[in-house]
Amino acid sequence: MNTGTLYLIPTTLGKTPGNNTIPEYTLDVLRKIDVLMVENLKSATSFLQWVGDTVPEYEIDFYPLNKNTPEQEIHSFLKPLLNGRDAGILSEAGAPGVADPGARLVKLAHQYQINVVPLVGPSSILLALMASGFNGQQFSFHGYLPMDQKKRKSMISQLEGESRRHDRTQIFMEAPYRNNELLNDVISACSPATRLCTATDITLPSEEIISKHISEWESMKLPDLDKRPTIFLLYAKE
Repeated sequence: MNTGTLYLIPTTLGKTPGNNTIPEYTLDVLRKIDVLMVENLKSATSFLQWVGDTVPEYEIDFYPLNKNTPEQEIHSFLKPLLNGRDAGILSEAGAPGVADPGARLVKLAHQYQINVVPLVGPSSILLALMASGFNGQQFSFHGYLPMDQKKRKSMISQLEGESRRHDRTQIFMEAPYRNNELLNDVISACSPATRLCTATDITLPSEEIISKHISEWESMKLPDLDKRPTIFLLYAKE
């Protein structure tokens, strides 16, 4: 059976005046696809307009793929691929399948021997790790930490201990409107010798990356991270 190819298509990490993160080859693949699995239809169509010269929106079959999409519905997304049509997964921001619900469809595609092709584009997690100066050989991404402050600070202390014992960079994130709370919790929960990096608005004109020891964070004016997408990195091994 000749199946289509599932392309994993990165999107920009925010609105930029020009294209400084996505290769033209990736955009050219997107311009030919008329089946798209998207996390949010409005932002997906906005991205298509930014790309330009894509298949007209009214000719594209859109499938909603987010954390609330039922498993049985995701199975139905394979139909066009099994019928030989190429399809793409568009992340809300960055790379599909990385801290992204697209991984659920990719898993099914492999089970049905559908060819999966990841395309080059920005990943805030990897870009933050590159810019941190921390260990890039051993690292873990933990997604969102607990919302409860007591549990969150306990988790931060646990991650710090694991970093120290295993020489591992710990990476995590927060809903943008709670970034300042998380920043203060990390500073108050960690040892002065531990290093913390915040990577904010990555690839955007307002990009701000700060990497310092906790003791330095304690003595400086803290950046305002409110409602600004930020990746947090912790490293306790000197």
